[in-house]
Amino acid sequence: MTRGVDRAVNIAGLRRLAKRRLPAFSFDYVDGSAEDEISGADNRRAFDDAKIVPRQLTGISEADPSTSLFGKEWAFPLAIAPTGYNGLLWRKGDVVLARQAANSGLIFTQSTMSSSSVEDVAEAAPGLRHWFQLYVLKDREATRTLVERARQAGCEALVVTTDVAALGNRERDKRHFVRPQVLSLRARLDIARRFHWCLNVALPGLPDFGNLREFLPKGAGALDGATYIAREMQGALSWRDIEWLRDIWPHRLVVKGLLHPEEAADAVRLGADAIVVSNHGGRQLDGAPSPLRVLDQVRSRVGGDCALLMDSGVRRGSDILKALARGADGVLSGRAMLYGLAAGGPDGVNTAIDILRSEFVRAMILSGVGSTRDIDARILFDPDGFIPSTGFSSHKNVMALARAGRDL
Repeated sequence: MTRGVDRAVNIAGLRRLAKRRLPAFSFDYVDGSAEDEISGADNRRAFDDAKIVPRQLTGISEADPSTSLFGKEWAFPLAIAPTGYNGLLWRKGDVVLARQAANSGLIFTQSTMSSSSVEDVAEAAPGLRHWFQLYVLKDREATRTLVERARQAGCEALVVTTDVAALGNRERDKRHFVRPQVLSLRARLDIARRFHWCLNVALPGLPDFGNLREFLPKGAGALDGATYIAREMQGALSWRDIEWLRDIWPHRLVVKGLLHPEEAADAVRLGADAIVVSNHGGRQLDGAPSPLRVLDQVRSRVGGDCALLMDSGVRRGSDILKALARGADGVLSGRAMLYGLAAGGPDGVNTAIDILRSEFVRAMILSGVGSTRDIDARILFDPDGFIPSTGFSSHKNVMALARAGRDL
């Protein structure tokens, strides 16, 4: 067990370890949001605002967190979200995340901007439920090549990210640079203080972007990959792009980054198998609502026609319960997993997964549900309609039991 990881009792503890072990520029890349970080903070506040009404006398002391998605077993309703350049946190970070996901029966969503290639991840983690997140490129043939590589690597779903028409203004990142891709002297001195990070990440050579190598000149490095994607990413997507991807991708298509219920309904009409309700972790438009706050409206609009997932702000197992109660089929978690990765590599990722799973099971038991199938809005506190009268035990049933007791 990596030193310190065994003492982390929650995701916040892993975050503190990650902050100590990473250079400040790398930690802020993971931790920061856009501009004033209003949306980033509200992602957490939304979960804090959602209250669970505990239920007692249910006879439930155990709970089964498993579920299924797309007809396949899912150990519990958590997928690792697509995050870019994870090799900056831990050597071969994408492979580490994928292996731990495979070992835990979870879904791993690999980013276009991952440090390892989609082929390397597929080879390193046999049995993985492997999804590939796509940033559409201006060059249609390059995009088609990425999609085909994901298919050949055995990815079961293509996740197209839609919310990058312009890159978010991530001010926390900018403070570490004197100009784009050039670190300040202060940031460089800070790197020199992080011995273990230097040994693990910097000294072997900074990683590049594994999925982009074939599009870059021979010998190109990380800076070339960053320049390429900034220049070649097609920001302004349209519904025609979704139709095109639906035509060329033969498996499950997931549309990520929608918050408006009407857009979610449009995506379903065009053949999306799942929607990820997301504000990109607060890293794009600052002031956008938390996905949790709009989740029930999106579910109401799309009905049961597609799977509904959400990300942004998940830090507790009870957050997963709240998301499912609002209509989600599962959640994607990015930062929680990356805190674990940065804190202790495989041990840290396993710890993050174990924390969220155990918290989720505990929250299920204390809210009176023994199966994910039984989670719905009735477990949440509604100040306008408290207390729900249907579900676990009705007033008539309680009175019948009382009468039976008197008759004995």
